[in-house]
Amino acid sequence: MVWRMNTDALPQTLLEAVNYFADEGRAHDFLVAMRWGEGVTCPHCESANVGNLSVSTRTNAKGKTLTRRVWNCKACKRQFTVKVRTIFEDSPLSLTKWLPAVWMICNAKNGVSSHEIARALGVTQKSAWFMLHRIREAMRNGGGMFGGTVEADETYIGGRGVNMHRSKKKGMIRGSSSQHLTPVAGLIERGEGEKPSQVKACKVRNVKRAELRPNILFNVKVGATVYTDAHRSYNGLAEDYVHGVVDHAVSYVNGQIHTNSLENFWSLLKRTLGGTYVSVTPEHLDRYLDEQVTRFNERKDNDAERFASTLGRAAGRRLTYRRLTERDDELPA
Repeated sequence: MVWRMNTDALPQTLLEAVNYFADEGRAHDFLVAMRWGEGVTCPHCESANVGNLSVSTRTNAKGKTLTRRVWNCKACKRQFTVKVRTIFEDSPLSLTKWLPAVWMICNAKNGVSSHEIARALGVTQKSAWFMLHRIREAMRNGGGMFGGTVEADETYIGGRGVNMHRSKKKGMIRGSSSQHLTPVAGLIERGEGEKPSQVKACKVRNVKRAELRPNILFNVKVGATVYTDAHRSYNGLAEDYVHGVVDHAVSYVNGQIHTNSLENFWSLLKRTLGGTYVSVTPEHLDRYLDEQVTRFNERKDNDAERFASTLGRAAGRRLTYRRLTERDDELPA
Protein backbone atom coordinates (compact mmCIF):
# COMPACT_ATOMS: atom_id res chain seq x y z
CA MET A 1 0.00 0.00 0.00
CA VAL A 2 1.37 3.41 -0.98
CA TRP A 3 0.47 6.41 1.15
CA ARG A 4 -0.46 9.62 -0.64
CA MET A 5 -0.91 13.25 0.35
CA ASN A 6 -1.25 16.60 -1.36
CA THR A 7 2.27 18.05 -1.09
CA ASP A 8 0.89 21.61 -1.23
CA ALA A 9 -0.28 21.09 2.36
CA LEU A 10 3.20 20.06 3.53
CA PRO A 11 5.99 22.25 4.92
CA GLN A 12 8.35 23.42 2.20
CA THR A 13 11.62 23.87 4.13
CA LEU A 14 13.47 22.08 6.93
CA LEU A 15 12.72 24.91 9.37
CA GLU A 16 9.02 24.73 8.55
CA ALA A 17 9.09 20.93 8.90
CA VAL A 18 10.73 21.05 12.33
CA ASN A 19 8.19 23.61 13.55
CA TYR A 20 5.24 21.82 11.96
CA PHE A 21 6.06 18.42 13.45
CA ALA A 22 7.18 19.75 16.86
CA ASP A 23 3.71 19.02 18.25
CA GLU A 24 3.34 15.27 18.79
CA GLY A 25 -0.42 15.33 18.23
CA ARG A 26 -0.06 17.14 14.92
CA ALA A 27 2.71 14.77 13.77
CA HIS A 28 0.50 11.80 14.65
CA ASP A 29 -2.54 13.23 12.86
CA PHE A 30 -0.39 13.96 9.80
CA LEU A 31 0.80 10.36 9.55
CA VAL A 32 -2.72 9.04 10.13
CA ALA A 33 -4.06 11.25 7.33
CA MET A 34 -1.29 10.14 5.01
CA ARG A 35 -1.73 6.43 5.76
CA TRP A 36 -5.51 6.24 6.16
CA GLY A 37 -6.93 9.20 4.32
CA GLU A 38 -10.20 7.36 3.63
CA GLY A 39 -10.60 5.87 7.10
CA VAL A 40 -8.51 3.89 9.58
CA THR A 41 -8.12 0.16 8.87
CA CYS A 42 -6.43 -2.50 10.99
CA PRO A 43 -2.89 -3.24 9.73
CA HIS A 44 -3.20 -6.81 11.07
CA CYS A 45 -6.40 -7.94 9.33
CA GLU A 46 -7.27 -4.96 7.06
CA SER A 47 -10.67 -4.60 8.72
CA ALA A 48 -12.32 -1.18 8.84
CA ASN A 49 -14.31 -2.18 11.92
CA VAL A 50 -12.14 -0.40 14.47
CA GLY A 51 -12.96 1.47 17.63
CA ASN A 52 -12.31 5.14 18.34
CA LEU A 53 -8.81 6.40 18.98
CA SER A 54 -7.81 5.94 22.61
CA VAL A 55 -5.33 8.44 24.08
CA SER A 56 -3.60 7.76 27.39
CA THR A 57 -0.70 9.48 29.14
CA ARG A 58 1.80 8.44 31.78
CA THR A 59 4.96 9.85 33.35
CA ASN A 60 8.18 7.87 33.12
CA ALA A 61 10.97 7.65 35.72
CA LYS A 62 12.61 10.80 34.31
CA GLY A 63 9.45 12.82 34.75
CA LYS A 64 8.65 12.96 31.05
CA THR A 65 5.02 12.67 29.98
CA LEU A 66 4.45 9.87 27.45
CA THR A 67 1.33 9.73 25.32
CA ARG A 68 -0.03 6.52 23.81
CA ARG A 69 -2.50 6.67 20.91
CA VAL A 70 -4.05 3.32 19.99
CA TRP A 71 -7.04 1.81 18.21
CA ASN A 72 -8.80 -1.47 18.99
CA CYS A 73 -9.77 -3.69 16.07
CA LYS A 74 -13.21 -5.22 16.65
CA ALA A 75 -12.55 -7.93 14.08
CA CYS A 76 -9.24 -9.46 15.24
CA LYS A 77 -9.38 -7.98 18.79
CA ARG A 78 -5.86 -6.55 18.52
CA GLN A 79 -4.58 -3.09 19.33
CA PHE A 80 -2.51 -1.07 16.89
CA THR A 81 -0.93 2.33 16.40
CA VAL A 82 -0.08 4.30 13.29
CA LYS A 83 3.49 2.96 13.54
CA VAL A 84 2.53 -0.73 13.21
CA ARG A 85 3.79 -2.44 10.03
CA THR A 86 5.96 0.57 9.10
CA ILE A 87 9.60 1.56 9.43
CA PHE A 88 8.63 3.26 12.73
CA GLU A 89 7.28 0.12 14.43
CA ASP A 90 8.46 -0.57 18.01
CA SER A 91 10.52 2.62 18.09
CA PRO A 92 10.36 4.46 21.44
CA LEU A 93 11.23 7.71 19.68
CA SER A 94 8.35 10.05 18.94
CA LEU A 95 7.26 11.13 15.47
CA THR A 96 8.49 14.63 16.36
CA LYS A 97 12.01 13.22 15.89
CA TRP A 98 11.27 10.69 13.15
CA LEU A 99 9.64 13.01 10.63
CA PRO A 100 12.38 15.69 10.69
CA ALA A 101 14.95 12.87 10.30
CA VAL A 102 13.13 11.64 7.19
CA TRP A 103 13.12 15.18 5.80
CA MET A 104 16.84 15.62 6.43
CA ILE A 105 18.09 12.45 4.74
CA CYS A 106 15.72 12.75 1.76
CA ASN A 107 16.90 16.23 0.92
CA ALA A 108 20.62 16.16 1.78
CA LYS A 109 22.40 15.90 -1.59
CA ASN A 110 25.49 14.27 -0.10
CA GLY A 111 23.70 12.39 2.67
CA VAL A 112 23.64 13.09 6.40
CA SER A 113 25.68 11.22 9.01
CA SER A 114 24.31 9.55 12.12
CA HIS A 115 26.43 11.89 14.27
CA GLU A 116 24.76 14.92 12.68
CA ILE A 117 21.29 13.43 13.17
CA ALA A 118 22.15 12.63 16.78
CA ARG A 119 23.24 16.22 17.49
CA ALA A 120 20.28 17.77 15.66
CA LEU A 121 17.56 15.62 17.24
CA GLY A 122 19.04 14.95 20.69
CA VAL A 123 19.33 11.16 20.38
CA THR A 124 22.30 8.82 20.70
CA GLN A 125 24.50 8.10 17.69
CA LYS A 126 23.48 4.44 17.84
CA SER A 127 19.78 5.38 17.69
CA ALA A 128 20.42 7.81 14.85
CA TRP A 129 22.32 5.15 12.88
CA PHE A 130 19.42 2.73 13.29
CA MET A 131 16.91 5.43 12.30
CA LEU A 132 18.79 6.24 9.11
CA HIS A 133 18.93 2.61 8.01
CA ARG A 134 15.20 2.22 8.59
CA ILE A 135 14.53 5.34 6.53
CA ARG A 136 16.78 3.97 3.75
CA GLU A 137 14.48 0.93 3.66
CA ALA A 138 11.65 3.30 2.78
CA MET A 139 13.79 5.05 0.17
CA ARG A 140 14.22 1.78 -1.75
CA ASN A 141 12.24 2.06 -5.00
CA GLY A 142 12.69 -0.65 -7.62
CA GLY A 143 10.82 1.12 -10.42
CA GLY A 144 9.99 -0.48 -13.75
CA MET A 145 12.17 -1.85 -16.51
CA PHE A 146 14.31 0.54 -18.53
CA GLY A 147 13.88 1.07 -22.26
CA GLY A 148 15.10 3.51 -24.88
CA THR A 149 18.82 4.20 -24.48
CA VAL A 150 20.56 2.66 -21.47
CA GLU A 151 24.14 2.85 -20.25
CA ALA A 152 25.65 -0.05 -18.27
CA ASP A 153 28.82 0.10 -16.23
CA GLU A 154 30.40 -1.24 -13.06
CA THR A 155 32.57 0.19 -10.31
CA TYR A 156 34.21 -0.78 -7.02
CA ILE A 157 33.43 0.63 -3.58
CA GLY A 158 35.96 0.62 -0.75
CA GLY A 159 39.51 1.60 0.08
CA ARG A 160 42.68 -0.04 -1.19
CA GLY A 161 44.67 -2.60 0.76
CA VAL A 162 47.73 -0.35 0.86
CA ASN A 163 45.75 2.09 3.05
CA MET A 164 44.45 -0.54 5.45
CA HIS A 165 45.73 -1.01 8.99
CA ARG A 166 47.85 -4.14 9.30
CA SER A 167 45.28 -5.68 11.70
CA LYS A 168 42.73 -5.54 8.88
CA LYS A 169 45.03 -7.20 6.34
CA LYS A 170 45.03 -10.59 8.04
CA GLY A 171 43.90 -13.27 5.60
CA MET A 172 44.45 -11.13 2.51
CA ILE A 173 46.50 -12.53 -0.34
CA ARG A 174 49.98 -11.03 -0.32
CA GLY A 175 50.23 -8.29 -2.93
CA SER A 176 46.44 -8.00 -3.37
CA SER A 177 45.08 -4.46 -3.05
CA SER A 178 41.48 -4.99 -4.19
CA GLN A 179 40.39 -8.26 -2.59
CA HIS A 180 38.11 -6.44 -0.12
CA LEU A 181 36.60 -4.01 -2.64
CA THR A 182 32.87 -4.44 -3.31
CA PRO A 183 31.73 -4.48 -6.96
CA VAL A 184 28.62 -2.51 -7.88
CA ALA A 185 26.71 -2.75 -11.16
CA GLY A 186 24.77 0.22 -12.52
CA LEU A 187 22.31 1.11 -15.27
CA ILE A 188 21.08 4.51 -16.34
CA GLU A 189 18.24 5.23 -18.73
CA ARG A 190 18.93 8.45 -20.58
CA GLY A 191 16.29 11.13 -20.26
CA GLU A 192 14.10 12.25 -23.13
CA GLY A 193 12.50 15.68 -23.33
CA GLU A 194 11.34 16.73 -19.87
CA LYS A 195 11.83 13.23 -18.47
CA PRO A 196 15.08 13.12 -16.46
CA SER A 197 17.47 10.18 -16.62
CA GLN A 198 16.87 7.36 -14.14
CA VAL A 199 19.44 5.11 -12.51
CA LYS A 200 19.60 1.69 -10.85
CA ALA A 201 22.52 0.29 -8.89
CA CYS A 202 23.08 -2.86 -6.88
CA LYS A 203 25.86 -4.76 -5.15
CA VAL A 204 27.07 -7.80 -7.11
CA ARG A 205 29.37 -10.70 -6.25
CA ASN A 206 31.76 -10.03 -9.13
CA VAL A 207 31.92 -8.35 -12.53
CA LYS A 208 31.88 -11.51 -14.60
CA ARG A 209 29.42 -12.09 -17.43
CA ALA A 210 27.34 -14.55 -15.38
CA GLU A 211 26.65 -11.78 -12.87
CA LEU A 212 26.29 -8.66 -15.04
CA ARG A 213 24.26 -10.07 -17.94
CA PRO A 214 21.29 -11.31 -15.81
CA ASN A 215 21.18 -7.92 -14.10
CA ILE A 216 20.76 -6.22 -17.49
CA LEU A 217 18.18 -8.75 -18.71
CA PHE A 218 16.15 -8.28 -15.51
CA ASN A 219 16.12 -4.47 -15.65
CA VAL A 220 16.24 -3.55 -19.38
CA LYS A 221 13.59 -4.37 -21.97
CA VAL A 222 14.73 -6.61 -24.80
CA GLY A 223 15.32 -4.58 -27.97
CA ALA A 224 16.49 -1.44 -26.14
CA THR A 225 19.79 0.25 -26.97
CA VAL A 226 22.53 -0.54 -24.46
CA TYR A 227 25.89 1.26 -24.40
CA THR A 228 28.83 -0.18 -22.47
CA ASP A 229 32.60 -0.01 -22.36
CA ALA A 230 34.76 -2.79 -23.83
CA HIS A 231 34.62 -5.01 -20.74
CA ARG A 232 34.44 -8.64 -21.91
CA SER A 233 31.55 -9.38 -19.55
CA TYR A 234 29.26 -7.40 -21.87
CA ASN A 235 30.05 -9.55 -24.91
CA GLY A 236 26.93 -11.17 -26.34
CA LEU A 237 24.48 -8.40 -25.45
CA ALA A 238 23.83 -7.91 -29.17
CA GLU A 239 21.72 -11.08 -29.04
CA ASP A 240 19.00 -9.20 -27.11
CA TYR A 241 19.83 -5.50 -27.50
CA VAL A 242 21.21 -2.91 -29.87
CA HIS A 243 24.67 -2.96 -28.31
CA GLY A 244 27.11 -0.08 -28.72
CA VAL A 245 30.66 -0.30 -27.33
CA VAL A 246 33.16 2.43 -26.55
CA ASP A 247 36.77 1.33 -25.91
CA HIS A 248 38.17 3.54 -23.15
CA ALA A 249 41.68 2.65 -24.24
CA VAL A 250 40.96 4.62 -27.43
CA SER A 251 38.37 7.25 -26.43
CA TYR A 252 35.62 7.91 -23.92
CA VAL A 253 33.02 9.09 -26.44
CA ASN A 254 32.13 7.73 -29.86
CA GLY A 255 29.21 9.83 -31.09
CA GLN A 256 26.24 8.89 -28.88
CA ILE A 257 28.06 5.85 -27.53
CA HIS A 258 29.45 6.56 -24.05
CA THR A 259 28.91 5.80 -20.36
CA ASN A 260 29.57 9.32 -19.10
CA SER A 261 26.09 9.70 -17.54
CA LEU A 262 26.68 6.68 -15.32
CA GLU A 263 30.24 7.79 -14.56
CA ASN A 264 28.70 11.03 -13.26
CA PHE A 265 26.48 9.05 -10.90
CA TRP A 266 29.45 7.01 -9.67
CA SER A 267 31.21 10.29 -8.88
CA LEU A 268 28.23 11.52 -6.83
CA LEU A 269 27.97 8.18 -5.03
CA LYS A 270 31.63 8.00 -4.08
CA ARG A 271 31.63 11.62 -2.93
CA THR A 272 28.79 10.79 -0.55
CA LEU A 273 30.31 7.55 0.72
CA GLY A 274 33.81 8.98 1.11
CA GLY A 275 32.88 12.44 2.35
CA THR A 276 29.83 11.90 4.58
CA TYR A 277 29.76 8.26 5.59
CA VAL A 278 33.54 7.67 5.46
CA SER A 279 33.38 3.89 5.96
CA VAL A 280 30.56 1.69 4.64
CA THR A 281 30.72 -2.06 5.20
CA PRO A 282 29.63 -4.37 2.35
CA GLU A 283 26.65 -5.81 4.27
CA HIS A 284 25.07 -2.34 4.49
CA LEU A 285 26.12 -1.04 1.08
CA ASP A 286 22.81 -1.85 -0.68
CA ARG A 287 20.88 0.55 1.56
CA TYR A 288 23.36 3.36 0.91
CA LEU A 289 22.96 2.67 -2.81
CA ASP A 290 19.16 2.87 -2.44
CA GLU A 291 19.52 6.22 -0.70
CA GLN A 292 21.68 7.78 -3.41
CA VAL A 293 19.69 6.22 -6.28
CA THR A 294 16.40 7.57 -4.92
CA ARG A 295 17.73 11.08 -4.40
CA PHE A 296 19.20 11.06 -7.92
CA ASN A 297 15.99 9.80 -9.53
CA GLU A 298 13.86 12.33 -7.63
CA ARG A 299 16.24 15.25 -8.09
CA LYS A 300 13.65 17.24 -10.07
CA ASP A 301 11.14 17.08 -7.18
CA ASN A 302 11.09 19.67 -4.43
CA ASP A 303 11.87 18.87 -0.80
CA ALA A 304 8.25 18.29 0.18
CA GLU A 305 7.69 15.91 -2.74
CA ARG A 306 10.77 13.83 -1.88
CA PHE A 307 9.64 13.71 1.76
CA ALA A 308 6.13 12.56 0.82
CA SER A 309 7.50 10.02 -1.65
CA THR A 310 9.67 8.37 1.00
CA LEU A 311 6.88 8.28 3.59
CA GLY A 312 4.67 6.79 0.90
CA ARG A 313 6.87 3.69 0.92
CA ALA A 314 7.19 3.41 4.71
CA ALA A 315 4.53 0.71 5.15
CA GLY A 316 5.51 -2.95 5.07
CA ARG A 317 9.25 -2.31 5.34
CA ARG A 318 10.09 -2.93 8.95
CA LEU A 319 13.80 -3.41 9.71
CA THR A 320 14.77 -4.84 13.11
CA TYR A 321 18.07 -4.11 14.81
CA ARG A 322 18.90 -7.81 14.88
CA ARG A 323 18.37 -8.11 11.14
CA LEU A 324 20.39 -4.96 10.53
CA THR A 325 23.43 -6.06 12.54
CA GLU A 326 23.61 -9.67 11.37
CA ARG A 327 26.26 -10.46 8.80
CA ASP A 328 25.28 -12.02 5.47
CA ASP A 329 26.63 -15.42 6.56
CA GLU A 330 24.46 -15.32 9.70
CA LEU A 331 21.17 -14.60 7.94
CA PRO A 332 18.69 -17.48 7.48
CA ALA A 333 18.48 -18.96 3.98
